Amino acid sequence: MIIIGEKINGSIPSVAKAIADRDEAFLRDLAVRQAEAGSTYIDVCASVEPEFEYDTLAWMLNLVQDAVDTPIAVDSPDANCIVKCLPLVKKPGLVNSVSMEGDKVDVVFPVIADTKWECVALLCDDTGIPKSAADRLRVFDNLMKKAEEYKIDPSRLPIEPLVEMLCTSEDGIAMVIEVITEIKKRYPTIHITGAVSNISFNLPARKLINMGFVTLAMNAGMDSAIFDPLDKQLLGIIYATEALLGLDDFCMEYITAFREERIAAVNKKK
Repeated sequence: MIIIGEKINGSIPSVAKAIADRDEAFLRDLAVRQAEAGSTYIDVCASVEPEFEYDTLAWMLNLVQDAVDTPIAVDSPDANCIVKCLPLVKKPGLVNSVSMEGDKVDVVFPVIADTKWECVALLCDDTGIPKSAADRLRVFDNLMKKAEEYKIDPSRLPIEPLVEMLCTSEDGIAMVIEVITEIKKRYPTIHITGAVSNISFNLPARKLINMGFVTLAMNAGMDSAIFDPLDKQLLGIIYATEALLGLDDFCMEYITAFREERIAAVNKKK
């Protein structure tokens, strides 16, 4: 599983306070703990007013890179801000994100085309969030045409099929599963990602919903997720599901993760 650690995001109240207070120690600690938990990427998102976003994001990126060597996911709704920030990052990571809205793809794709940067692509466009699997796949086809135009291999474009709130869904996650399954059928090397916590907004016992969703989505082909890597229960479900799906030879990743967690627990008691 490609783990995109979501904790350094200004939309989280404690992180917003740390940003406002310029609390470097708080953000460094979040970066280190997510890296130690096995994050593939550390997502960095300022979530501040547009006029302050570049300076804030630049400060955050420098902090995180000083704290850990884990690749960065540069996260902003503003494609131009992302492009402006990329030179600040020491090694290629992940752009989070583009879509077919406006000119986002044409701003980001030319910049990353001849690099090793990867880029999350959302299945929405200027019509908004498509309400059917067919329409989301139409947006996907248009994204793939753009990728071909800029000679970006599909394997560099983790696709976000748009994970929405379960409590407002008429068919559970059936549409998302249909989209994931069809995309993996067409492009076996492509990655599928998603913001796990979106599924459980406004529901009680959110962790249970998140864990159920991850299991079903992984069975359909999701191999990347944006979530809190410090959630050991969710991590455990991911390792277990990979083993059950035959993606973990002899369950070695599961066993290693279990042993490391058990050792950590013993050490905490000493």
